[in-house]
Amino acid sequence: MNWNQFRAVILTCFNANSYFKTSYLCRHIVKMASTSEPLVAAGFIIFRKLQNETEYLLLQTSYGQNHWTPPKGHVDPGESEFETALRETEEEAGIRKNQMKIVEDFQRTLNYSVNGKSKRVVYWLSELCNPEDPIKLSHEHIDFKWQKLDNACQLAQFSDMVELLKEVDSHLQAK
Repeated sequence: MNWNQFRAVILTCFNANSYFKTSYLCRHIVKMASTSEPLVAAGFIIFRKLQNETEYLLLQTSYGQNHWTPPKGHVDPGESEFETALRETEEEAGIRKNQMKIVEDFQRTLNYSVNGKSKRVVYWLSELCNPEDPIKLSHEHIDFKWQKLDNACQLAQFSDMVELLKEVDSHLQAK
């Protein structure tokens, strides 16, 4: 991102009508522009069992119609990656820790580049205890879907996420 692009985004942030959008956008842009350290994020791959079928939760971001991802977000100062995963899952999907059964023996990290910056995302795996619990989206997302593996992989699109979903599915089938 060059200086003019950065300046335009910051001005947009301060002219936004919503405090939440301003807060999120500015925090994200400043973090991306101000450090050479990799961005660190964390989240949960959440699944549910319906009639012996496994479905995965994917959220559609508000900034890209074709971008579907599990709930995740950037680690705030003083926060552990696991605390971030819990916070972001509640903020983005309305799912609290007591609604999930966390799979203790599964944690994976994806490393990739976003706009020329390194990003590391740590994922844990959890099952939604009550498969009928409602999903409550934040302003950061416009839709959600529970999908079986094949459809989840089509929505996720990025090869690293597709491979992770397949690994999760194999892990669950082996149990």
